[in-house]
Amino acid sequence: MNWQSLVDNRQRFFWVLQIAGWIGYALVNYIGSKVFEMRDIYVFVIVLNAYAGCLMTVPLRYMYRKAWNASPWILMLVVFSASYVTGTLWAVVQKFNLWEIYRHGYRPNEWFYYFQQGLDSVYIILCWSGLYFGIKYYQLLQSERQKALKATTMAHEAQLKMLRYQLNPHFLFNTLNAISTLILVKENKDANLMVSKLSDFLRYTLNTDPIKKVPLEQELHALMLYLEIERVRFDERLQVNVDISEQAKTALVPSLILQPIIENAIKYAIAQLNEGGVIDIKAQVFANELLLEVGDNGPGTELKNGQLVNSQGVGIANTQDRLKTLYENNYSFVLSHNTPSGLKVNLRVPFEKAIEK
Repeated sequence: MNWQSLVDNRQRFFWVLQIAGWIGYALVNYIGSKVFEMRDIYVFVIVLNAYAGCLMTVPLRYMYRKAWNASPWILMLVVFSASYVTGTLWAVVQKFNLWEIYRHGYRPNEWFYYFQQGLDSVYIILCWSGLYFGIKYYQLLQSERQKALKATTMAHEAQLKMLRYQLNPHFLFNTLNAISTLILVKENKDANLMVSKLSDFLRYTLNTDPIKKVPLEQELHALMLYLEIERVRFDERLQVNVDISEQAKTALVPSLILQPIIENAIKYAIAQLNEGGVIDIKAQVFANELLLEVGDNGPGTELKNGQLVNSQGVGIANTQDRLKTLYENNYSFVLSHNTPSGLKVNLRVPFEKAIEK
């Protein structure tokens, strides 16, 4: 049983602290008896006093639980009154034990002697009450933190799902539009092939958890499915060079993180060139970080501080939002001019190695 599970179980946690606290009280008194050289029989007085204190403070717990939702002033009145009464009665029990056991049945001349010098006991009960409320507030705070953390996690997952699923209709619209064009020009064979590739790609996206990260090697497989769809449209006009290190293939990345970048490269670079173009995909691990690069040889675009000046598409913004949600500030996403022409996207995320199955 770990500490957190013990704290979460309030009933068990109370009894553990209650018993441990009064054992500690007895030990402190036992050490004090050795300092003042009390007779050995005094040990029984200490044990009985601790046992009595343990029993008499239990009703306070139920009293405080009843008064928990009362106004602060009423709650303070209940605490001080209950502590005073309990402390005074406990002082009477302690004197009785001391006189009966340690002093062999001594009786005071007047009954009110039992109630004298009971402030020390009242202070101890007040300390017990303070600890009770302090621990109870701590438990409530932990409970609220867990609820807030759970709510944040659920919102975080919902945002990731929304961003990931946003890619599917965006990509699907473009692909269906291309299939429609092929059908209009009576390229039925190519249209049928494109539908088949689209089916494989969508099957992959539906079977992949939008929240979990996937190995880069698996991401590249999905990327190849997408590129096969685009090759039906562009044929020899689309060339793709892939340079991925073996270590980088094992890195975990958000699913479909590269697809919108490649889609942008095809839409704004390859499609703009009559002779077609080249897309370069590179990945390596350096200084415990995964470095991804996607470049094209298209006409390029206007950039400012590593970002697009006029961006009306969904893909780049979606990718940045997903990275921000997943990695907060521990990532970089930079666009730059490629050499001799085109656009280059550099992406850096922490290197997380996939667990081998």
